[in-house]
Amino acid sequence: MSSYSNHINALAKVCKDAGSAWNDINPESAARMRVQNRFKTGLEIAQYTADIMRRDMEEYDADSSQFTQSLGCWHGFIGQQKMISIKKHFGSTKKKYLYLSGWMVAALRSEFGPLPDQSMHEKTTVPELIKELYTFLRQADSRELNELFRQLDAAREAGDALKEAKIIKEIDNHETHVVPIIADIDAGFGNAEATYLLAKQMIEAGACALQIENQVSDEKQCGHQDGKVTVPHSDFLAKINACRYAFLELGIDNGIIVARTDSLGAGLTKQIAVTHEPGDLGDLYNSYLDCEEIHVEDMHNGDVVLNRDGKLLRPRRLESGLFQFREGTGEDRCVLDCITSLENGADMIWIETEKPHIGQIGAMVDRIREVIPNAKLVYNNSPSFNWTLNFRQQTYDAWVAEGRDVSAYDRDRLMSADYDDTELGRDADVHIQTFQADAARDAGIFHHLITLPTYHTAALSTDTLSKEYFGELGMLGYVLHVQREEIRKGIACVKHQIMSGSNIGDDHKEYFAGEAALKAGGTANTMNQFANV
Repeated sequence: MSSYSNHINALAKVCKDAGSAWNDINPESAARMRVQNRFKTGLEIAQYTADIMRRDMEEYDADSSQFTQSLGCWHGFIGQQKMISIKKHFGSTKKKYLYLSGWMVAALRSEFGPLPDQSMHEKTTVPELIKELYTFLRQADSRELNELFRQLDAAREAGDALKEAKIIKEIDNHETHVVPIIADIDAGFGNAEATYLLAKQMIEAGACALQIENQVSDEKQCGHQDGKVTVPHSDFLAKINACRYAFLELGIDNGIIVARTDSLGAGLTKQIAVTHEPGDLGDLYNSYLDCEEIHVEDMHNGDVVLNRDGKLLRPRRLESGLFQFREGTGEDRCVLDCITSLENGADMIWIETEKPHIGQIGAMVDRIREVIPNAKLVYNNSPSFNWTLNFRQQTYDAWVAEGRDVSAYDRDRLMSADYDDTELGRDADVHIQTFQADAARDAGIFHHLITLPTYHTAALSTDTLSKEYFGELGMLGYVLHVQREEIRKGIACVKHQIMSGSNIGDDHKEYFAGEAALKAGGTANTMNQFANV
């Protein structure tokens, strides 16, 4: 990336070459606008962030403590504030991503209103949200750089050369808020061609990583609900190929595909796989079907039958036309899905489980890594899990196995607040706290995400404000737990006019019109009351 000075020099030459008609164009002002707009297209973002993810994956392979994290964001502003907070608290955005959740798109962004996570929302909403997220992240860059430019002008006015040099160095080394987005493409919203078309739009909007699942598109369910229906591997691999072709067509040769399997909780399939010889992939898929051995005379009208090792087998078929798998085959099918996906173009896998249990996940990963030694997982630290109850029960069971006294605890009511300040409650909380690091080390999890955390935080904070503002506290409810907290904690959007771009707009007006510019940031602007915040 060119330095600030290089941009000024280059644009000075452009303006000089244009002649006197451009005398009112200030090369440094144009340089500032160029620096504030580092990424010109979504494809530039996709390439930049794909490079980041590939480096992070290599670092994780060398050291499992170098895992990555993200939170699901349903609006550009939420994603922007998340990354601003990360930079404030940690000084860098490294290994911190965004997750785009199909669940939240369905629940919060559809023109139909709130929808369940069943691929009923408009599929174009997903690339639109990717574009929106990156628009807000780029605006966060502009705002931060704009403040540096103002500080630079102040240093020059004060004749402080040392401070001027320091600020220019900060400008040159500015770390962008633009980070990778892992984007949920559900089950592809149709056939492989539909998947390819949507993948292209998502990549063009800036997505470097697409997460796709092996459910039937028209029967798609949330991974944490019942009724999930998987497809044969050949169908799923065609959609993985469709995503790869989209990446290659658009020049993002190192784009990332995350293959999600729902087989652990999916007991149904819509299709019997095509098989050509015993032991091929279709035959393996069919081997998990719940079948009964029959003879020709036992066949009924419309029966579907399989021939295996000379035996006639009738798969159990529901009134819906779906076929069911044998109970207890979920883990085996899950492992086969993961190995097959990684052997056929996926870069990482996602196993949707029914509980956050490192032993369960790690056991499957060990089996996968016997075939794919560097297999890496993306894992959903889902709000659909009752984390408190799960980990208290896991701790209780571990104590029983160790022979410890658990007579003070009732396993059936461990969620009770009565146990919050007990040894078991505290021990469970420690395991929740270290879950991500432990799972990265012991279960191959490269990326930890929470699908819909900001859905819950928005509801919780709004509940608190509503209770207090409309109750006895009145305006003090807002001041105590919103504005005063923003001031005390240095939340950037307490200066909401500046966050929305007011200062950037004022500076642009001055670039364009000079002293004739009508600016909003004068003495009558009440944002001045927050000048020292």
